[in-house]
Amino acid sequence: MRPFLFLGTRAEDDVAQQEYDAVLAGCGLRPDELVRVRLEAEPLGEVDLAAWSGIILGGGPFNVSDPEDVKSPAQRRAEAELHRLAERAVAADFPFLGACYGIGVLGTLGGGVVDRTWGEPIGALPVGLTEAGRADPLFGVMPAEFLAYLGHKEAVSRLPDGAVLLASTPTCPVHAFRIGRHVYATQFHPELDAVAICDRIDAYSAHGYYEPHEQEHLKSAAREAMVAEPVRLLARFVELHARA
Repeated sequence: MRPFLFLGTRAEDDVAQQEYDAVLAGCGLRPDELVRVRLEAEPLGEVDLAAWSGIILGGGPFNVSDPEDVKSPAQRRAEAELHRLAERAVAADFPFLGACYGIGVLGTLGGGVVDRTWGEPIGALPVGLTEAGRADPLFGVMPAEFLAYLGHKEAVSRLPDGAVLLASTPTCPVHAFRIGRHVYATQFHPELDAVAICDRIDAYSAHGYYEPHEQEHLKSAAREAMVAEPVRLLARFVELHARA
């Protein structure tokens, strides 16, 4: 099997490793089958799409809607590299699954708009599939409604031209979409479990996702939520796109 490429943007080593390990387990792959590049630390370089079965992009604290003057050099470089890669993936209809930050990367293509209109606080919320989502080869393995962990400052306020809406929450109209047949973005995190989201709540306490007095309450609520379904998307993505 040709390996999958995992792209991360988290600067915190422990959280970055936890994210990769969770995606690895959810996909059911070995480390040599899910090759990681940490874009916050090193340039992406040239990606030969023919060498890979597909690409998975993780989340992180970067936001495409951040003012340009507050973006670090690493963020500006990663955004430019990911934008070019996303354009190539869409043009080739190459398997691509972007979680959370993937919304920012894919959501700005082809007339799409990503801004701060539909941000949601950290927690677990019910995600509902659209009719197209229920019929989709990837999302069709999911229940019509399921709980997912999320937390984001920005979201899609206008879908890219030709994109198909797959899922929404009551407080964010675009939680997943597809471009072409094989390029996907989700606003929620398919890889997260209760332990991991609590660790991220601690790791990003100074990033403006919540007020300091909310930290323990958010962790308690996350532990009580029954989030089990989203990880199925990772295994299904591999099942659909693994290539000899």
